[in-house]
Amino acid sequence: MQHARRHSAFAVPRVSTLYDLAPHLVLLLAAAAFFAGFVDAIAGGGGLITVPAMLIAGIPPLQTLGTNKVQSLFGAGSATIAYARKGHVNLRQQLPMALMAVMGGSLGAALATIVPGDVLRAIMPVLLVVIALYFALKPNLDDVDKHRRITPFVFGLTLVPAIGFYDGVFGPGTGSFFMLGFVSLAGFGMLKATAHTKLLNFGSNLGALIVFASFGATLWKLGLMMGVCQFLGAQLGSRLAMRIGARLIKPLLVLVCIAFTIKLLSDPANPLRVWLGV
Repeated sequence: MQHARRHSAFAVPRVSTLYDLAPHLVLLLAAAAFFAGFVDAIAGGGGLITVPAMLIAGIPPLQTLGTNKVQSLFGAGSATIAYARKGHVNLRQQLPMALMAVMGGSLGAALATIVPGDVLRAIMPVLLVVIALYFALKPNLDDVDKHRRITPFVFGLTLVPAIGFYDGVFGPGTGSFFMLGFVSLAGFGMLKATAHTKLLNFGSNLGALIVFASFGATLWKLGLMMGVCQFLGAQLGSRLAMRIGARLIKPLLVLVCIAFTIKLLSDPANPLRVWLGV
């Protein structure tokens, strides 16, 4: 009985609209969105910041995922515009690839209930550690393009919709996967890879948002408020990335991957910990 009372005393009230939030929680979410936009524009991983913040504020999980796509769209769009203005990504040339990301994101969101979530949560820490080690240990990772191992057509037809699908199903880490593909397979330099990642992230977010919105799983006013903050943070982050380049992008990408791995494994219910018995 005492345990039940303690549990209810610390229970977070569920939020259904922006007006249900206390002012300090609105400020928390605004700050989280700005910082997420800043980090995401450089190295991805904005969802690592915004999703936990919304859950802490008492927003139900499904609405958290849907609303996160609203504000993430602003951040990815803001960074894409900034990079395109400086010529780091050609929007017209990359439109077909972006549309493949839209398709992958929408299919992933639509089929989210079919893909076993436990498998994704178990695999994610392993994949993120591999990505972190790749970018941390591989020499000569800079802003200069390298030898291409795969044609843009094949890249856009295979990896882009596959990663977009993952974004619709689960989401966090999508930017890191796009970055890995662009650098290791497409031969892009770090800054060019970051710019193209933001465009494809915009596409996969849009595809997933269309599906989430059709199911009514979005808090539009909250998403738009956070979206404005994401837009501003992404403008600052993308300009800093263009000024400093790989010297900033590489270590921040490694840091984001490690931080997200720690966050996933800190949950005692993570399937990987359960399977390993730790």
